[in-house]
Amino acid sequence: MKILSITVPCYNSQEYMKKCIDSLLAGGGDVEILIVDDGSTDDTGTIADTYAREYPNIVRAIHQENGGHGKAVNTGLANAQGLYFKVVDSDDWVNPEAYQMVLNTLEELIRGPQTLDMLISNFVYDKKGASHKKVMQYRKCFPQNEIFGWNQVRHMRTGKYILMHSVIYRTELLKACGLHLPEHTFYVDNLFVFEPLPHVSTLYYLDVNFYRYFIGREDQSVHESVMIQRIDQQIRVNKRMIDVVADTPVKSRELRKYMERYLTIITAVSSVMLIRSKKEENLEKKAELWKYLKDKDKSLYRNVRHGIVGGAVNLPGKGGRSMSTTLYKICQKFYGFN
Repeated sequence: MKILSITVPCYNSQEYMKKCIDSLLAGGGDVEILIVDDGSTDDTGTIADTYAREYPNIVRAIHQENGGHGKAVNTGLANAQGLYFKVVDSDDWVNPEAYQMVLNTLEELIRGPQTLDMLISNFVYDKKGASHKKVMQYRKCFPQNEIFGWNQVRHMRTGKYILMHSVIYRTELLKACGLHLPEHTFYVDNLFVFEPLPHVSTLYYLDVNFYRYFIGREDQSVHESVMIQRIDQQIRVNKRMIDVVADTPVKSRELRKYMERYLTIITAVSSVMLIRSKKEENLEKKAELWKYLKDKDKSLYRNVRHGIVGGAVNLPGKGGRSMSTTLYKICQKFYGFN
């Protein structure tokens, strides 16, 4: 059985997918690469078929009608045969030395007495034009070189959170918890990493810069102008994350705190995008989002709304909205996102 299944969702990715897949081929026979062609209209499907033909023991090409990133991930998970599962977007790539360390670590842990649910590694914001590439690492948050539980996680400050780029899940855990991402919706990577968390008992942190997260294309989903255009999809994801925290029993106090902080960040981003659109209808959507949170769980609402971040994006009046935007820009520059 393969150690790791890697799903590569592709939609009109002909210009950059080869760099991604070539970097993944370095995993050799320990890995299966599932290239999911999500209804592309360019040569993406042909490129996927070529890789599958040239590397029949490693690569599988799967073609489907367009359903968005979520459907592509769902398809990859449904077809995954490896013990562990990762998503690598087609415009990103992985570091070869770190990649081998990840595979070696997983192989060693598979042979050990404990079942590992989630492996975490670092990722690099490979922002176009930036001379300094910010690294998201977790050295002060997690123990190293051991399997640990949520009660051993040290405080994760605001801005330090686990993203899709940093996580590898046990495949059967994802299937058992019923993970199924919405179709035709952007920003579902947040759901991918967030929804399974209450089902995770054992973690392992490997301090290597494994994933290279490219950011800077004008049409990229996290580009600010694109996010504003697709704000309804961001809100859809945001509300589902609210539902997860409100409806899913979480035994660990440390995990509950972390999930609330993560939800706070996502809700703040939604709020600022709605403010920055400068549309009255979107200010109404912002008010409705916070009302949804309050109606869903008043205690959760208080924790999110009355913290520093929640307060910063709810300053009253036009001047308050201007201040919220300024604070957002400061955070944006400091953390390197969007």
